[in-house]
Amino acid sequence: MRVAKEIILTDDERAELLKLAHSKLTSVRLVQRARIVLLAAEGMQNKDIAQQVGIGRVQISRWRERYAQLRLAGIERDLPRGAPPTKVDVARLVELTTQTKPAAATHWSTRKMAAELGVSAASVSRHWRANGLKPHIVRGFKVSRDPLFVEKLEDIVGLYMSPPEHALVLCCDEKSQVQALDRTQPGLPLKKGERKR
Repeated sequence: MRVAKEIILTDDERAELLKLAHSKLTSVRLVQRARIVLLAAEGMQNKDIAQQVGIGRVQISRWRERYAQLRLAGIERDLPRGAPPTKVDVARLVELTTQTKPAAATHWSTRKMAAELGVSAASVSRHWRANGLKPHIVRGFKVSRDPLFVEKLEDIVGLYMSPPEHALVLCCDEKSQVQALDRTQPGLPLKKGERKR
């Protein structure tokens, strides 16, 4: 049979616990825990404290032991719950993203990077956003293979930089992958006060 830890309080500790147990500003949980410790210090058994306070014996035992080990600090806060968060090696994440490519792929995806680092895809995505990384976006500039490209470029840029006097310089450029086709629907007819569209 397990024997509950004996709680022996100093006068200062007892005064602090009484103050917490009767406080209207303290959280309900801390008031309850202070009452548990005070009753345990009076020599009561866990089952009797559980009946008086209205919670289970296991919780009584837990707070009694926490107070015996850590004193007031042991009952002030709950222990963190769940698994500890996995730490992401941000330097390695940035290095892999910017310097390498995954096997059989053109760029890193969040899932592939997460599998590589052993973390969640959401963590990878969060760190990519924080570091301004967008491996799925590729920007490029296509340079012409025309041997006279530089001369033509200088002519056009020179025209923009110093246009002829009293002249208007306009630029028309093609939009890639967009074809100029006939309209699919006829224009709107002429109406009173409005032009034909």
